[in-house]
Amino acid sequence: MGDNCCQKKACELEKLRKQQSKVLWTVLLINSVMFVVELLAGIKSASLSLTGDSLDMLGDALVYGSSLYVIHKGRKAQAKSALLKGAIMFLSAVAVFARASYQLFAGSTPEARVMSAVGFIALLANLLCLFLLTKHRNDNINLSSVWLCSRNDIIANTSVLGAAGLVFLTNSLLPDLIVGFMLTIVFAKSSGKVVSQSWRELQQA
Repeated sequence: MGDNCCQKKACELEKLRKQQSKVLWTVLLINSVMFVVELLAGIKSASLSLTGDSLDMLGDALVYGSSLYVIHKGRKAQAKSALLKGAIMFLSAVAVFARASYQLFAGSTPEARVMSAVGFIALLANLLCLFLLTKHRNDNINLSSVWLCSRNDIIANTSVLGAAGLVFLTNSLLPDLIVGFMLTIVFAKSSGKVVSQSWRELQQA
């Protein structure tokens, strides 16, 4: 009876891990494609917010890759992976801040139409990722930190669309700069939260 129970639990755990792996591979592919799309569009349109969001997509792709690596490993490995995610979020914040500082001195106004079109596509892509990840957000710290990354993407995409609208109305680069600096703050705060959670998990492990 006990052996059957253990076997059943092991089968259920393996099934859950396969589901998690499938979801992570899907969102990894989506974010990798969107990183290239947004980066090229951000450079072409001189948009800080699009460029910043593309870096976020790259960071997320790395995050999902590390999550796949530790999906069959223990709590300690998953906590280390979450710590890496926190570091990637922080580096994204630094990169966006650096780009914002450059844009401020360059003074070029971004192309609102390109920002709107690509920002909308990115929003749809990230809504799909969030939907796929929500089911597994409470499975463990690995999936919890991944879900938080995806939630940040929705905030970033919405901000990009808002900035595009304001750029179009005002013909000014300031809305794009403001959103860029706001993304820096969001990334930095999320980084602190993930690092704190993963550090506690490491201490317990």
